Amino acid sequence: MSFFTYETMLSLATLTFLEIILGIDNLVFIALVVSKLPKKSRQFARAFGLGLAFVIRVLMLLTLSWVMTLVEPVFFIGEQGISFKDLLLIAGGLFLMGKSGLEIYSDVNHGLSSEKGEKQISVGKTMMAAILQISMIDFVFSFDSIITAVGMTNNIPVIIIAVVISMLLMLFALEKINYVLQTYPSLKVVALAFIFMVGVILLADGLHIHISKGYLYFSLFFTLVVEYLNILARKRH
Repeated sequence: MSFFTYETMLSLATLTFLEIILGIDNLVFIALVVSKLPKKSRQFARAFGLGLAFVIRVLMLLTLSWVMTLVEPVFFIGEQGISFKDLLLIAGGLFLMGKSGLEIYSDVNHGLSSEKGEKQISVGKTMMAAILQISMIDFVFSFDSIITAVGMTNNIPVIIIAVVISMLLMLFALEKINYVLQTYPSLKVVALAFIFMVGVILLADGLHIHISKGYLYFSLFFTLVVEYLNILARKRH
C-alpha cells in the first residue's frame, strides 16, 4: 500500500501537531536542565536529551505495539472476553482522559505560565545529574505521547516520522512555538480536548465499542479552523 495516501498524510499531520503539544513541556524542561550546566557541556546534554527522548519513545512504541497483538482473552466479563490489548486500551484511555482533563482544568484556572513551577524544580548542575533528570522526565513525558499515537494509528512508520518531525521542529523553533502557545493558549486547550477524545475512543475500543477515527480528525481540524477565525476576529477588534 502506498505511503502517500490521504489517510496517511492526515494521520501524519495530526500526530505531528499533537506530538509538538505533548513534547513542548519536555523540551522546556531539557532546556532548563541544560542551562544550569557549563557552556561547553550544554550542546552535548541537549543532543543527548533529545536523542534519549526519541529512543525512549520508539522503544515504548514497539512494546505497546507488541501488546496490541495480544488479542486472546485472559478473562471474561459475562460473555465478553478481555485481552491484554483491551486492558492496555482501557488503561491508556483512562490515563489520557485523566491527564488531559487535569491539564485543561489547570490551564483554564491558572493559565499556561509555568514560571512558578520552574523555580521550584531542583536542577542538578553536573552532567550526571542532568542526564539522570533528563532520562527520568523523558520516560514520564513519553507515556501520553505514545499512547496518543497508538490510539490514532497502527502505522508504526507514520508514528516514528511524526515523532522525528515534531522533535526537529521543536529543536529549531522552540522559542517561536512557546510564543505561539503563550499568545494563543486556546490552541493548547484545543489539542488537550482532542487528546481527551482520543482517550474516549481508546476506552471504547477496549470495551469493544467501535467509534470511527474520522470523527476525531474532522472535529480537530474543524475546531482549529474556528479558533483561527476567532484569533483573526480578536486581532481586528
